[in-house]
Amino acid sequence: MTDGTAPSTPTGDDHGAAASPGLVFRPSARFVEEAVAGPELAAAAATDREGWWLRQAHERLTWHRPPGEALDWSGAPIARWFADGTLNVAYNCLDRHVEAGHGDRVALLWEGEPGDSRAVTYDELTREVKRAANLLASLGVGAGDRVVVYLPQIPEAVVVMLAVARLGAVHSVVFGGFSAESLRARIDDAGATVVVTADGGWRRGTVSPLKPAVDAALATGGPSTVQTVLVVRRGGQAVDWVEGRDLWWHEALDGVGDEHVAQPFPAEHPLFILYTSGTTGRPKGILHTSGGYLTQVATTHATVFDLRPATDVWWCTADVGWITGHSYVVYGPLANGATQVLYEGTPDSPAPGRWWDIVEKYGVTLFYTAPTAIRAAMKAGRQLPLARDLSSLRLLGSVGEPINPEAWLWYREVVGSGRTPVVDTWWQTETGAIMVSPLPGVTATKPGAAQTPVPGVVVDVVDDDGAPVGPGGSGLLVVTEPWPSMLRGIWGDHERYVETYWGRFGDRYFAGDGARRDDDGDIWLLGRVDDVMNVSGHRLSTAEIESSLVAHPAVAESAVVGATDEATGQAVVAFVVLRDGARGAQDPEEAVVALREHVARQIGSIARPRTVVLVDELPKTRSGKIMRRLLRDVAEGREVGDTTTLADATVMSAISAGLR
Repeated sequence: MTDGTAPSTPTGDDHGAAASPGLVFRPSARFVEEAVAGPELAAAAATDREGWWLRQAHERLTWHRPPGEALDWSGAPIARWFADGTLNVAYNCLDRHVEAGHGDRVALLWEGEPGDSRAVTYDELTREVKRAANLLASLGVGAGDRVVVYLPQIPEAVVVMLAVARLGAVHSVVFGGFSAESLRARIDDAGATVVVTADGGWRRGTVSPLKPAVDAALATGGPSTVQTVLVVRRGGQAVDWVEGRDLWWHEALDGVGDEHVAQPFPAEHPLFILYTSGTTGRPKGILHTSGGYLTQVATTHATVFDLRPATDVWWCTADVGWITGHSYVVYGPLANGATQVLYEGTPDSPAPGRWWDIVEKYGVTLFYTAPTAIRAAMKAGRQLPLARDLSSLRLLGSVGEPINPEAWLWYREVVGSGRTPVVDTWWQTETGAIMVSPLPGVTATKPGAAQTPVPGVVVDVVDDDGAPVGPGGSGLLVVTEPWPSMLRGIWGDHERYVETYWGRFGDRYFAGDGARRDDDGDIWLLGRVDDVMNVSGHRLSTAEIESSLVAHPAVAESAVVGATDEATGQAVVAFVVLRDGARGAQDPEEAVVALREHVARQIGSIARPRTVVLVDELPKTRSGKIMRRLLRDVAEGREVGDTTTLADATVMSAISAGLR
């Protein structure tokens, strides 16, 4: 078999696997016996869902005033969870662990891209956050004020987020790949008074500037609400300076004390605004509050990933600028007292295999990343992970988009040595926390399937009229009951919130994703509804066709979009990256014919791509998400839209040339 397939013997449990259709992996007896979450968890949640969540809130968090009520849904579609309780989110992530005697436990194992590193204990992190809270308070930041965070993946990013939360202020983290224009739109929408940034951050061997983008953002569009810009020195390059507005982080902290008492706030107090990526026009700021959000991220982090805080080393590769970074880099792991890796750079810098070096160096036990990253690792070759000692890994997770079975199997077999369970998780910026996922000690997992809602969450797959489709059917994924970490609205735009998420079915949250139930009733995600094509009256999932293409031994990655076609309404256009070994080994025209026929055999002739474009690379954001919007522009013959969020904007020029 070619590199990237799963060449193990079929045993059907967590000691081995085979790359065959319909494969199911049962949890090993040892994993079942020792799992943090057993079948009784889901049973208890199903019996009394609201009471179960209230127990989770009491058991997993420390409250100043414990809540007596779980849910108030009288103001639907705005939920109020644990509304009569008060707490401080930062205290729950820091102080209480120190007070419990765990101050010497390492909270952050930070690795900079150039190779510098820091180990930050809970005691040290708590003191840094207290000093930062005192600094922000001295600058006038108080409860309800908004602070924009525009930082690389460095410990200061975590410190600032927690310091803002400690004060009862509201942070809005903007991913460092966004342009000055996008940054300004988010500053204006939030009405931020403080921006915390850095001179720059390391990425692919060079320093990517950040402070210049802040300067450009604040210099255009008229007066800004921003009064102070705090700048962390990271890259070491010279930056422009505005006297009276700009302050060096280290200088401003000089002499600031680390005594700070965390004050309690209501559970429904705002915690953060996070703007959804790819927003056009006015940014869509997703608002999350405190008690319900922290309850669900702590619960799912512990149960879905089988967390043992005293012994596990957790690594979620997401940037803190995305919801995955908020929930499973900052709030969930720290609320649970976990030790985690925080890495600044990319998986291929300074050389391919950097991630696997880090897993080996720190003895990572729980690893959570995106399918795009997994496929990139497949493309680089199995020899890279196999050359490292990855025996510490005991569980692998996937997040961000549906994972194709081939990548799932490669992940388990090559990275996990054929013994590590894989949990494929579905959730969104709007849901705040994991909603659908196997439980590693309970669920017999299926490559490519998210499978079942987590305990305490109720979802369904319905048709266009809202009727459940049942086993074997495809439709729209909806959440039928409120959940603690759900968004509380769109910042400053209640009508847009109601229309966007509740307008379709009224009493059910519409996720915007397509899904199908298999014959067992398990859920398979099909991607965004706008990624479903209508070809001659047949609804085809782009994710399904992409999965078929990647299953071909010559293919490393693929992205599929629909293009207008006079004959069929829409036609399938596929952009394909071949494996290194397949490039040059076959005539390109022959490869295109072979791939078109491969899809036709696997799915049906209706899914045969009209066009297959062989490309060297797919357009991706710095977080690794494929920008299918830009590929649609190319496929439709339109001018390519905004490319400012791409990791490499030149990729689109090469793709456009390849289609001409």
